[in-house]
Amino acid sequence: MPSPNISRNKLHTEEAVELHLVDQLVTRQGWVERQYTDYDRKLALDPEMTEQFVRNTQPDAWKKLCDQYPGKERETLARQLDSRLKAVGTLEVLRQGITIVPGIKITLCAFKPASGLNPASLRAYEGNILTAMRQVRYSLRNENAIDVVLFVNGIPAVTLELKNTLTGSTYQTAEKQYRKDRAPNGEPLLTFKRGALVHFALDQDNVSMTTHLNNGKTRFLPFNRGRDGGAGNPDVEEEFRIAYLYRDIGARKAVFSREVLLGILHRFVLVDEVKQPNSRVKRTTIWPRFQQLDAVRMLVQDSKENGAGQNYLFQHSAGSGKSNTIAWAAHHLATLHNDDDQPIFDTIIIVTDRVVLDRQLQQTVKSFAQTQGYVVPIDGTSRQLKKAIQDGAKIIISTIHKFSTEQLSVLKNEESRRFAIIIDEAHSSQSGKHADSMARVLADGEATEEEQELDATELALLELQRLRGPQANLSYLAFTATPKNVTMERFGRIYDQEKGPEPFHLYSMRQAVEEGFILDVLRNYQTYTSYAQLEKAIDDDPRLLERKSSRKVARFIDFHPTAMSQKAEVIVEHFRRHALPEIDGQGKAMVVTASREHAIKTHQAITKYIEDQGYTDVRALVAFSSEIEVDGQSYTEVGINGFAETELPRQFDSATYNVLVVAEKYQTGFDQPKLVAMYIDRRLSGLQAVQTLARLNRIYPGKDRTFILDFRNTVEEIQEAFKPYYNVTTLEDVSDPNQVYNLQARLLSFGVLDAEEIDRFVDRFINATRRVDERPVLEGVVRQAIARFTNNLDEEQQEEFRQVLASFLRFYSFIAQVVPLGDTDLEKLHVYGSWLKRMLPSRQAPQGEDVTDDMLELDAYKLEKQGDPQDASLGADDNASLSPIDRFGANPFTEEEAKTLSEIIEAFNSRHGTEFSEEDYIRFEAVNQDILDDEAWAEMLRNNDPRDVQPRFEAEFVRRTIQAFQRDGAMRNAFMQDQEARDMLMQLMFRRAVRGAGQAA
Repeated sequence: MPSPNISRNKLHTEEAVELHLVDQLVTRQGWVERQYTDYDRKLALDPEMTEQFVRNTQPDAWKKLCDQYPGKERETLARQLDSRLKAVGTLEVLRQGITIVPGIKITLCAFKPASGLNPASLRAYEGNILTAMRQVRYSLRNENAIDVVLFVNGIPAVTLELKNTLTGSTYQTAEKQYRKDRAPNGEPLLTFKRGALVHFALDQDNVSMTTHLNNGKTRFLPFNRGRDGGAGNPDVEEEFRIAYLYRDIGARKAVFSREVLLGILHRFVLVDEVKQPNSRVKRTTIWPRFQQLDAVRMLVQDSKENGAGQNYLFQHSAGSGKSNTIAWAAHHLATLHNDDDQPIFDTIIIVTDRVVLDRQLQQTVKSFAQTQGYVVPIDGTSRQLKKAIQDGAKIIISTIHKFSTEQLSVLKNEESRRFAIIIDEAHSSQSGKHADSMARVLADGEATEEEQELDATELALLELQRLRGPQANLSYLAFTATPKNVTMERFGRIYDQEKGPEPFHLYSMRQAVEEGFILDVLRNYQTYTSYAQLEKAIDDDPRLLERKSSRKVARFIDFHPTAMSQKAEVIVEHFRRHALPEIDGQGKAMVVTASREHAIKTHQAITKYIEDQGYTDVRALVAFSSEIEVDGQSYTEVGINGFAETELPRQFDSATYNVLVVAEKYQTGFDQPKLVAMYIDRRLSGLQAVQTLARLNRIYPGKDRTFILDFRNTVEEIQEAFKPYYNVTTLEDVSDPNQVYNLQARLLSFGVLDAEEIDRFVDRFINATRRVDERPVLEGVVRQAIARFTNNLDEEQQEEFRQVLASFLRFYSFIAQVVPLGDTDLEKLHVYGSWLKRMLPSRQAPQGEDVTDDMLELDAYKLEKQGDPQDASLGADDNASLSPIDRFGANPFTEEEAKTLSEIIEAFNSRHGTEFSEEDYIRFEAVNQDILDDEAWAEMLRNNDPRDVQPRFEAEFVRRTIQAFQRDGAMRNAFMQDQEARDMLMQLMFRRAVRGAGQAA
């Protein structure tokens, strides 16, 4: 069919865009164009198309209608359809149809069946009539016209307002038109629930959408593909950038193709109901955003082509609707069939790290279920989980911890069943013992001929090792905004060997920020610095000379009433002046502290300041776990707040409270969109920094900016933390699996482990039948190694052994999931080492004596603002790759650090005529690592301003260096005699210690 005619003079106009869009729907997607005169303004229907669909696909129902209402069959159908649309809405009518007296059941949309086993259902699906109508005069009160309306069997499903950038209007102009000139009151086409399900505003380049027209309060969301990692749409050859709406592009079907549009109506659109504080229920129709639709459709396509046994990593930004995407993915996979009409998966298991299941996730998944037992949330014991798997539940929602019990571990998969495991917020916990248990429960496979010739113990070890790795009957879907290196390697896909593992699907933080779907929390960042002047009450007090007291001195400053009161004043006054007025006075704030004691004292200081000033518009809550004693008094969260822990999110959401002081709790996974300010009084780095600050990024009506005041970190440190996750996350390189043998060799070199004991332990453990009786025997075998550990190793060697053992167990558990190892000695060491680690005597960290007012006086304390708030937003090219797993118990040098070390060595050698090498100087790293291994020092480095802690660190580094080089006079003298080189080296080591302490947090 030739393209519609339009004069040359009109090619640049909006009409040309409109004509092209409809023409493409007709020629490429099989739509039928109808005239606006066919539209019934009163009923908001195209009754002729409804009649035609019923006649063609349901002749028996149509005959009954004609017999019952002779001569009025079309009128009756249209009137009853209008009545039902008003009563239950368009979505319900399309999915459930209507019934007309006397019991005439009429389907209004035939959805594509999951399999081809029912040819009649397939014919009905093909019989759906998709029509497009231009310039629809929809109102009885005026001649307003909507540019394009899309109908399914005569029922309007989609409206589109098109604009033309060549004449100076954009999709934002269309949004304004919907808000100002498309009042829904009294207009059935535009009325929420009764009318079209979605309204698109678009120009040639961009698309946005809304499901609820509400005059000036109408909220549009982006519906773009993304361009070069950010907002917008990519170029399409010889087409508008919005061609993905009406044209298939590569393997992706057009959004308005029959398959995709009817699929959205069938399995995507949902009505979300949220109870408001006033007990009213707010209903929202949710239409998938493009990245959600694309992620699920690409997943379905890949699963259909490749079957089970695949890995999928979805890097989707926080706040992007991940719960809905997971629910849609589960629902689609649960009904997915291959070309032979066989189901690809028997059961879909949604796994979350949260101990309490995500209620929103449960509700969303269950909203699709029409059959009892189709969706089973496991909120009881692992026995409930085992029963759900055995009973063949189609979708199971569980915490990963339920897979770790002995009862489930004996569940064997004898029927070759296939599972899709969807992991919510995938991090390293899915690469450990819980993930091993899950794979063991669900995996399927038989031993090879060579394996069958092995003895029972060896065979069992190989089976354990195999079950850690990829399984042909298990597909893993991992969802996270911030994938760690282990997540990338475990779940990512390698499309290009030079690039390494990549996400299967990406919706980046940058795109979400640029599209305005989340806020850029780095845009308004204010840092503070504290200065303290101490005086010793007694000169050379021996209690202050111990290194163990360094942390206590820092704590003395942090918790001193002067410091606490100054910070409380800054927080409260800033909140009242800047944050509280936001969102029409509903603005809320979070105060992030370093420990439970710190949270309690901060909450006390804030509460005292509020009371002293007589303020009534600020009330603070506190959140921390368990019970803690502070200054001789026991505190709990419930005791301070006055209500149950489970009530805190609801109470904080109310108008009563607006400041929340936290210690770890609620720093991740807490969704409170009215948070507009954050006050940070702890060291943050890496993933922890990103996840903590992400609490602020949720959008909310009237919220267009955020405030961060940081007492501990620099802007540059926070920017570095965000860089790996702002665009697509990448790895510098993949981990070398051979490192597992280096760790094995290091473990054996300590002289603690005995091969015969390991064999004896593993043989008894694997073949144990009465496990209770075996327990003392097994522990007796392990105690022999513990005796050597205690008697033969000094304190530093013991700590090194602990670290190497922990590194081996973690790395082996990870690498065995990525590559097949086929080495029973490694599995033996893992089985034995897991018991040994549990039984090793714990290291008692020296505490030192508490620093009190009789030792020190805080002579002066000053809290100083560092300039004006900064815009710390990242740019399109701000990236940083994650490092592979390549160091264990060590802190690898960055390129800049390596260059600095090289300059130090070169300068020293040129001054003294020596020939020290990098290998000589790298021995200082052992001193640095020794400091980091001391948890007291690590905590002090993490939780204090570097300028405060550096002098103490340097003194400690000198002390430990002299001790470490007692037998190496040359290195000791080189370090002590050249102050310039020593200062440069200590500056380098201090920067590395701060970075290492942050990474270990």
